[in-house]
Amino acid sequence: MLYLLIFIIGTAIGSFLNVVICRLPEKKTIVKGRSECPHCKAVLGLKDLIPILSFFVLKGKCGKCKKKISWQYPLVELATGLLFVFLAYFYNIGESFANPLFYRDLVFVSALVVIFMTDLRFYLIFDSVTFPMMVFAFAINVFILSNSSNWLEVIGYLVLAGLVGGGFFYIQHFISKGKWIGGGDIRLGVLMGFMLGWPNIIVGIFFAYIIGAFVSIILLTGQKKKMKSQVPFGVFLAIGTLIALLWGEGIMTWYLGLMI
Repeated sequence: MLYLLIFIIGTAIGSFLNVVICRLPEKKTIVKGRSECPHCKAVLGLKDLIPILSFFVLKGKCGKCKKKISWQYPLVELATGLLFVFLAYFYNIGESFANPLFYRDLVFVSALVVIFMTDLRFYLIFDSVTFPMMVFAFAINVFILSNSSNWLEVIGYLVLAGLVGGGFFYIQHFISKGKWIGGGDIRLGVLMGFMLGWPNIIVGIFFAYIIGAFVSIILLTGQKKKMKSQVPFGVFLAIGTLIALLWGEGIMTWYLGLMI
């Protein structure tokens, strides 16, 4: 029942994330205005806004104009719900709700879902997401991690990770004159550093490139993309960040153990 409750909360958050994802490119506020059909602009009622269920009850169509509703809506809601449940399982929330990392990562994951989807759909990583999240990630990590480490050391590791993450992509941006990496990726690199700290930022970048290369090979082989096609790299950075967030320390310990 606990996991079911967390899943329901996650899908509700996912429904809100859909609003953010859709309104960011249009530069609309996310705190005012009721949800509406993107086609006929009809205001959605309560029965239209039940996460996942409404999509299937309405048979994937607007109740007013009958035009198709994007599969993005139920998929984002489902993915967010499942990610929330997985975080609860990962942090063993069934025994205690006291772990602050669980609540921190709920916010981190929500931001990563938005970044994943906006880059996938619009090839854009919005500063209105990355900048506030930089402040939050830096502040919350200093607050949480200072309980077990010296706060100056924590700040140093976070600043180092932010410089490595942002600097790594800035160098590529500078060399290619913006052809390889966009400015949004640079700022996302800084955010990754503040989320992950040092040396987990290396794990996040490593897995982003490995997964990105693997997916690109599949797309090229299937002739879905060409060598010069634009790739939403923020998608892979979001995935790499999630991997490093949950398993980065274990991966680094394993890797360093191989070198001994």
